[in-house]
Amino acid sequence: MPEKSGAEILIDILVEQGVDTVFGYPGGAVLPIYDALFQQKKIKHILVRHEAGAAHAAEGYARATGKPGVVLVTSGPGATNAVTGIADAFMDSIPLIVLTGQVATNLIGSDAFQEADTVGITRHCSKHNYLVKDPAELATIVREAFAIATKGRPGPVVIDIPKNVQVATANTDVKRPARSRFTYAGEADYAEINRAVELIANAKAPILYTGGGIINSGPTASEALRELAELTGAPVTSTLMGLGAFPASGDAWLGMLGMHGTYEANMAMNQCDVMVCLGARFDDRVTGRLDAFSPDSIKIHVDIDRSSMNKTVRVDLPIVADVGTAMRQMIDVWKGRKYKKQPLDDWWSRIAGWRAVGCLSYPGSTQEIMPQYAIERLFEATKDKAPIITTEVGQHQMWAAQHFHFDAPNKWLTSGGLGTMGYGLPAAIGAQMGHPDALVIDIAGEASIQMNIQEMATATQYRLPVKVFILNNEWMGMVRQWQELTYESRYSESYSDSLPDFVALAEAYGWKGIRCDDPAKLDGAIAEMLAHDGPVMFDCRVHKTSNCFPMIPSGAAHTDMILNADQVSGTMDDEAKALV
Repeated sequence: MPEKSGAEILIDILVEQGVDTVFGYPGGAVLPIYDALFQQKKIKHILVRHEAGAAHAAEGYARATGKPGVVLVTSGPGATNAVTGIADAFMDSIPLIVLTGQVATNLIGSDAFQEADTVGITRHCSKHNYLVKDPAELATIVREAFAIATKGRPGPVVIDIPKNVQVATANTDVKRPARSRFTYAGEADYAEINRAVELIANAKAPILYTGGGIINSGPTASEALRELAELTGAPVTSTLMGLGAFPASGDAWLGMLGMHGTYEANMAMNQCDVMVCLGARFDDRVTGRLDAFSPDSIKIHVDIDRSSMNKTVRVDLPIVADVGTAMRQMIDVWKGRKYKKQPLDDWWSRIAGWRAVGCLSYPGSTQEIMPQYAIERLFEATKDKAPIITTEVGQHQMWAAQHFHFDAPNKWLTSGGLGTMGYGLPAAIGAQMGHPDALVIDIAGEASIQMNIQEMATATQYRLPVKVFILNNEWMGMVRQWQELTYESRYSESYSDSLPDFVALAEAYGWKGIRCDDPAKLDGAIAEMLAHDGPVMFDCRVHKTSNCFPMIPSGAAHTDMILNADQVSGTMDDEAKALV
C-alpha cells in the first residue's frame, strides 16, 4: 500500500467512520487537513464564523441525528475558542470528535506562534484526549476516539494533531491492534433487575424519574420507557435534558421537575414511596436541598455511568447498565412474572390535586404579548410539523421547556449542565444540516442570541432555513429575576441597553425579519415566519418584567416552590420569605 500523509489518513478514517459533515474554521496549523478536505467529495465542511459556533453546531447535529458531531479547528485560539462547546458537550453527554491543530512537535513547549496546551486545557472537560506524535498512530487513535465518544456515557474526545504529523507520511497498510481503554456497561445484573421490578410492583406511590440518558440510549429506549410506564401505571417526570423521551401528551406525564418544573412533578417526587431514576444523575437543579429530597422513598438508580452512583444522593439499589437495555429487562421480568398493572387510585388522586393548582398559569393581557403565550402559540402553530427546537439559555429556555411540548426524542436541544448562552443558533444550524427538510426553530432571548449571532452568516451561506424566535424583553431576564427575588431589585448590569434592530440585522444577513408586539397579530406573524422558505429572525416583543414560575429558590427544598408573583409580593409565609 502507498504511504499517505497524516492529513490524508485522517480524512480516510473519518469517511470510514461514516462522517458526512464537519464543522470548522481553518488556520495555519490545520491547513494540511483543509487541503486534504479540498481534494475529496465525501465529507461536507461547514464554515462557521467562530470556533464556539463550530462546537455548538456539532452538538446540535449530534443530538438531532444520534451520530457523533465532528469539529475541526486550528491551534491556539482556535482550540481555546472551542473549549466552551467541549465543556458543554461533556456536561450534557454529547458525542463529539474535536480535531485541533497544534504547532510542530519540535516547537511544543517553546511558546511558538498560536501554541496552546490543548491537551492540558481540555483534560477536565473532555471524556478523553490525545496528542498525536506519529502519523502511523493516527488511524488507530481516530477509530478509538469514535468508540470512546459514542460508547458508555457519550462525550467529547479531543485529538490534538501537530502540523508536522499532518504532513508526514505513513504506510496505510499498517494496522496496529485496537486498544481498549474503557469497559462499557450493557445489560444489568438480573438479580438487581428482579429486585427493582419487585419494588415497583409492590409500590403504592411509584414514580419514574427520567433523564437524557434515555435519549442517548437511542429511540428504542424511549419506546421501552413508554411500555414500562404503561405496564406499571407509574407517573413519569423528566429532567430538562430528558424532555421528549416520554410523550408530553401522555396521561402519565407530570411535566418537567426541578427548579422550574411543575408543582405536581416536584410534589410527586417528594411524596413517592419508590423512585426509579432512569438515565439521570440527581442534578442540583432537580434535587433542591439534598436533605429534603424525597426523604421517605426507596430509590432505584439505573445509569450507564458508574461514577454517577451515590455521587450526590444515596440510593438503595444502584444498577449500572445501559438504561434502554435495563428497561427492556424490567419489562421482560414484569411480563414473565405476570405482574398486573396496579390501579394506584389513591396516588393518582393525590397527583390530580397537585395538578389542579395550575402551576403553569400566568396572567393574560390583550395589550402586551406574555412570553408564555408566545411559546404556546408557537407550539400550536408547529406541533403538527414535528419541529426540532433549540434554545439559548435563560427565562425563554425555561418557558420553552414548560409550554412547548414534545412527544418524541431528539426534538429538544438545549444546554443543560453548563447553561451556555449562545448555544441555540449554532445548534439549530447543526440540526438543520442533519435534517435538511425539518423545521428547526431556535427559541432565543435578545441577550443570549447575541453571543453567537455571527452564525447567521453560516445559515445564509449554506441556505439553511432556520428560524430564530426571540422573546425580546430587553433584559437579561433570568439575571433580572434573581436580582429581583434575592437582591432587593438591585438590577446591576442586567438591562440589555443598545439592542440592535433585529429586523434590520436579519435583512443585512440576507434573512427575513419579522417584528410583532400585538397579541392579536401574533398568530399571523408566526404563520408568516413558517411560510418563508429561508431563514427568519422573529423579534417577538414580550412583557418586559415577567418572571418564570414555578421556581424553587436556591438552597430550598423541592417542595418550597414559588408558584406566582403574588407569593413574592407578600402572601408567602415567613419561612418562604426567608428562602427568597
